[in-house]
Amino acid sequence: MKRTMMSLTGVAVALAAVTGVAAVAAPGGGPEDTAGTGTRLPVQRSALLCPAPTSSEVGETTYTAFAPKGAAAGAGTKKGTAQLVPAATVKDAGSGDGGSAKGKKGKKDDKGGGVADGSGSLTVPPRDTKPVLPLQEAGKPVTTTTDRADAPALVGAADGTLAPGWTVQQTTAVAAGTGRGLLGLSCTTPDTTFWFPGVSTDADRQDYVHLTNPDATPAVVDLELHGKDGSLTDSAGEDISVPAHATVPVLLSTLTATPTTNASLHVVAREGRVGAAVQARDGKLGSDWLPAAADPSPSSVLPGIPKDATSVRLVAVAPGESDADLKVQLATPTGLITPAGLETLHVKSGMTTAVDLKDVTKGEAGSLVLTPADGGSKAPVAAALRVTRGKGAAQEMAFIPATRPVDKRATVADNRDKGSTLSLVAPEKGKDAKVKVTASAGSGGGTPVTKTYTVKGGTALDVAPPRPQGLKGGYALTVEPEAGSGPVYAARMLARPQGRVPAFTVQPMPDDRGSVLVPTAGQDLTVLTD
Repeated sequence: MKRTMMSLTGVAVALAAVTGVAAVAAPGGGPEDTAGTGTRLPVQRSALLCPAPTSSEVGETTYTAFAPKGAAAGAGTKKGTAQLVPAATVKDAGSGDGGSAKGKKGKKDDKGGGVADGSGSLTVPPRDTKPVLPLQEAGKPVTTTTDRADAPALVGAADGTLAPGWTVQQTTAVAAGTGRGLLGLSCTTPDTTFWFPGVSTDADRQDYVHLTNPDATPAVVDLELHGKDGSLTDSAGEDISVPAHATVPVLLSTLTATPTTNASLHVVAREGRVGAAVQARDGKLGSDWLPAAADPSPSSVLPGIPKDATSVRLVAVAPGESDADLKVQLATPTGLITPAGLETLHVKSGMTTAVDLKDVTKGEAGSLVLTPADGGSKAPVAAALRVTRGKGAAQEMAFIPATRPVDKRATVADNRDKGSTLSLVAPEKGKDAKVKVTASAGSGGGTPVTKTYTVKGGTALDVAPPRPQGLKGGYALTVEPEAGSGPVYAARMLARPQGRVPAFTVQPMPDDRGSVLVPTAGQDLTVLTD
């Protein structure tokens, strides 16, 4: 084992090189000093990717971009810029709407786009690089709307003062057809690995994973499905080429010959990085986006189950080498309860387990809390919920993945005059959470409003969030735990009924990671390497 000494500058450079998204500001301008551990500084660059919203001729998509005020900037930090540009949409020859994994394997061409051989050669059409949603100032959202059935995926970045906490929401309303409903997604950050519990390859579902490459070099991605008996995909999802600045939608049912209702998808970028999100369309339950779950962990929190949910299904996968036994609890306004008949859930290593919780909330706010049944297990689990509202022909589904806690700040955009519900949960008994919630100025005008909420440890709280005074247009919500607060998780439900159908979508609100902790100059920065 070697001992390598790194300077403070080296740590910062390494961080930027590893993430490709966040770089620290230069020291010297209002940073938070965390005594003994280092200095917290705002990120200097953020990247986001929004998948193609819909192929429906009767769909309308609203994009909302926002950056919160209050991020301390380092000395010399430039005024920020933030914008998105269209990505090229890549399809298999003759695949129609979206693509399959078949034919995407092959040798990359010399230009870094598509493949040079394979039975279904990829083509990379020219793309429009006109900026979309340029953001000029922090604290005020900007919006744009499109009804194009061929609206492209978007890739973009924010830097300087607009980078910390930059968020973009895409919300699509589809009035009719297989994809009808309300589809919402907080646009994703690029990464190299994602877990999606809750996908399906059954005949009544069409699930597409959208892979978007933000970089100037191609990415190579492997897709693997896990069912109740283990892997479902063999080599069908290997070596998928995602050209530079392009998006590739893959129909999950093409990865396996075994139709599976409850499965988990693992996305791994072996070269480069991608953004990933799953669009699920159900013939009876409408459609929505399934975001990636938080990184597999022994414990998980899934916040924001609607109080009028008529059906809730939990899907979990254990990606490690050990089985996981989970204690299942529902955090309610009065405390933690155990759903009837589900004291524990056993998840086998490498396999997916699903359980129907039915109408578990029974008219009260609720969030699901999963912890090791024996208290000391370290077996990691990724989990998500499929939630249904309504009955009969007027049902609508949405997804709630496990999410990260709000450590410093979380933001969600595209709130309107009506229809938003903010869910907060403090999962640990005896550790109350106190949070400040700020409603930003509206996209068309209005004055920000701030309100403080206390969530008793071991309980959940649903509230109608504050609204800006004199609101015009849409606005953003920012959640910030106060000093000394216990752990807190958050989600936002957006409800926009379509006739008798209770159309809705839920966006988890993980910490925005708008700052990074940089070791102080006096610390031991020894890095141990093999």
